This record gives sequence, C-alpha cells and structure tokens, in this order.
Amino acid sequence: MAKPKEKEPVDIVHQNAIHVETIMKELRTQKLYTEFNINPFKKLHILTDKPMSNITYRKEEEDPAFLQAIHGARLEPAKKYSHPQTEAQEIGWISTPLSLDAEVWTRVM
Repeated sequence: MAKPKEKEPVDIVHQNAIHVETIMKELRTQKLYTEFNINPFKKLHILTDKPMSNITYRKEEEDPAFLQAIHGARLEPAKKYSHPQTEAQEIGWISTPLSLDAEVWTRVM
C-alpha cells in the first residue's frame, strides 16, 4: 500500500506574491467606463407609469348617513342592539357590576 503524501505547510509569502500578480493582471486589462450609452442592438422596453400615479386627489363631501353606518358597524354588540341576538351573546351581555352605589345603599338602609 502507498503511503498518503503529507501536505507541505502553506507559504504565506508565496501565496501573497501570487495574489499580487493576479491583481496586477486584472488592473492591466480593466477599463473604466464613465459614460452610459444605450445598446442600439438590444430591444428597449419602456415601462409605463402606474395607472393611479397622476390622479389629483380632491376632497369630496362626505355622506353623513354613510359615515354613521360605518361607525355603527364598528360598535360592539351591546351598544348596537337592545338585547342579545344569539344565545352566545347572552353570556356577559350585562357587564355592569351588581353592587349598589353608596347613594342607593344609604336609601335602602
């Protein structure tokens, strides 16, 4: 059986010299372009604006009945209705505490 070859230790100076030489080759062939030109041989696609981008927004008069309906729809059920609409709403429908006020308590006594 053949013995596996042991790796030689990495020579940092030699690695650095290879790196410097590679960078020098890249810099010799690099061209810096400062002007932008459109390629005449490539088809150019122009994108249109968004459909709603140039609409001027104007403040319109609000319909009070519509606003009242919207605000009424957001109310909790106990404020919308006088009594529960479903059996599940019956639990916790009357959420006021059962204790008497001090003023009422004095009249009772």
